[in-house]
Order: sequence, then structure tokens, then C-alpha cells
Amino acid sequence: MNMNFLRKLPFPIDVKKEYPITDELIKIKEKRDKEISDVFFGKSEKFILVIGPCSADNSEAVLDYISRLKAVSDEVKDKIIVIPRIYTNKPRTTGAGYKGMLHQPDPEQNPDMLKGIVAIRQLHMNALKLYGFTCADEMLYPENHRYLSDLLAYVAIGARSVENQQHRLTASGLNIPAGMKNPTGGDMHVMLNSIMAARNGHTFIYRGWEVQSQGNPMAHAILRGYVDFAGKCVSNYHYEDLLNLNQLYYEYEIDNPAAIVDVNHANSGKQYLEQIRIAEDVIHSRNSNNDIKKLVKGIMIESYIEDGNQPIGGHIYGKSITDPCLGWEKTEKLIYKLADTIK
Repeated sequence: MNMNFLRKLPFPIDVKKEYPITDELIKIKEKRDKEISDVFFGKSEKFILVIGPCSADNSEAVLDYISRLKAVSDEVKDKIIVIPRIYTNKPRTTGAGYKGMLHQPDPEQNPDMLKGIVAIRQLHMNALKLYGFTCADEMLYPENHRYLSDLLAYVAIGARSVENQQHRLTASGLNIPAGMKNPTGGDMHVMLNSIMAARNGHTFIYRGWEVQSQGNPMAHAILRGYVDFAGKCVSNYHYEDLLNLNQLYYEYEIDNPAAIVDVNHANSGKQYLEQIRIAEDVIHSRNSNNDIKKLVKGIMIESYIEDGNQPIGGHIYGKSITDPCLGWEKTEKLIYKLADTIK
């Protein structure tokens, strides 16, 4: 085997014991979980906003961003449930590039996954302890979910992972919403198959155990656009796309259809300023059609303190080192505008 086994990483239960959450924080999470699940079960008409940096590359800047988000969230809480993005592990199309805080707590230093495990747990804990936010993360590695399972509000299964059996089955054992992105090629049936798999119970191998899942009724679609055979970005957030997804849910006989629209990635062609227009377009579609309103539970926005992105080592505080993000000033205005227009 062409790999070196560097060290055995600690069991999640041991990391949780070393970095525990208090009873008070557990109660905050339980309250947040109920509020969010009510949206996905159709008991609440509040709008979900999953928002934050493309990648959580710097704890200080991420917590600074979340502190700003907290102030706005408190003002729009009657209409919007804010779930900050703290994405600590990043898929890379070719395998090259920054793979996230889990790999490199310091993007300019060598990988250290033991330090990474501690760093991502502390970051998520601080978001909860300081600002009362349980957050979203991407499940890039299903076996690592247990390090954060007592802290997360939302999990996304990426476009490159959505066909993977272990991702689907692990999602079926979660008790928080699991968003299944459409694959990079855009096949909606692949995504619907993943949702069906995640909503059903299974027996499978997880972290060396034979486990049995109960199924996750909050598994749902994330529309993020796709890339066609010619390499061109194609969006799938439009009115007709949303109606088509709603129809596919019924054809698959999946109860309680639900979707989050990712307004960046292939939907925007990674033109981060387009996120503003696309978010407003989704709200307009939702306000115009009751079926779409029931289907679209929220949107996902990539946002940070500064507009755009920079290379690793750029050292501009609060500016993404992966995909370009919407800066804070524009983000704040957009959130207030969405709160005013959501029906």
C-alpha cells in the first residue's frame, strides 16, 4: 500500500470529553434544532438562510463575521433563521489546493489533522458559546461527522459526494437537516435517489461498527447549478426549475418536498455579486407560487467580511482564500432586503 500511517487519531467520544459542551449550550442547540426542523416539516413559514465564508480559514475572522451576523439575525428573526456556514473541510476538484481547517488549521503551514480536529471543534463551540449559533458544515468525510455531531445545525452533502454510498447512508442516521446537492453534471435523478436513500433506514459499517440508521426525514435537495458537456455553467434556480423539482418529488413519491437554493457556484458562474440578484429572484418565485413557497425552505449564500477572494498568503483580513464571497456591507443590505420581501 502506497501510504504512510502517520498516527492514530483520537476517537470522537474522547475529543468530546476533552472539549465538552455545557448543559446550557445543549439546551440552546435543542431549541435551534426544533426551530429549524419545524421549517422542514412545514410547521413554520420562517426562511432558512445558510450563509458565511466559502471556507473557514481563520478562526478570528470567522468569529468576527459571525458576531456581525448575530446582530442582523436578531433583527430579522421573526422571518429568517440564520445558520452560519462554518465549512471546515473543502472538496477539491483536482485534489490540489486548500482542503480546509480540518487539514490545515494554519493555511500557510503543513497539514496537521490532529490540530485540525481540535481547531474545528473549538471554532464551532465558540460560535455556539459566544453567539448562540449552531452552524452548518459540509460532510466531506462521513467518518469525521462525530467530532462535531453535538454542535451542528445543518449538514451539506457536496455535488461530488452525493452519489457516494457512505455519504447517503451516514446522512440517513442524522437528526438534523442534510442537504443533498445536485451533482456537478446536473442530473436531478441522482440527487433524488440520494434523498430517497437518506430518508430510509439502513444497516451499514460506520467507524468500524455495524450500525442501523432510522432514516432522515429532513434530507432534502440543494440546487447549485451544474456544468454542461461543453464546460459551461448552467443555472437551475429559475421558476421553471423549481416547479420541475417539485414535480420530481411527487414522481418519486417523496413526501414533504424541500429544497435550499445555493445562489453561488454554478448558479452564479462563481460571479459572487450575482448572488444578490439570484437571491431576490428566488424570493420572487417563492412569493409568486404557493407550491414553490412550500418547496423552497431557504437559500445558501457565500459571504465574508471582504468582497472577492485572494491567494493563500494574501493576508487581507476576512477575505476568502477559496471561492470569491460577497462582502459584509453588501451582505447586510441583502439580508434586510430579503426580510422585507419574504412573504
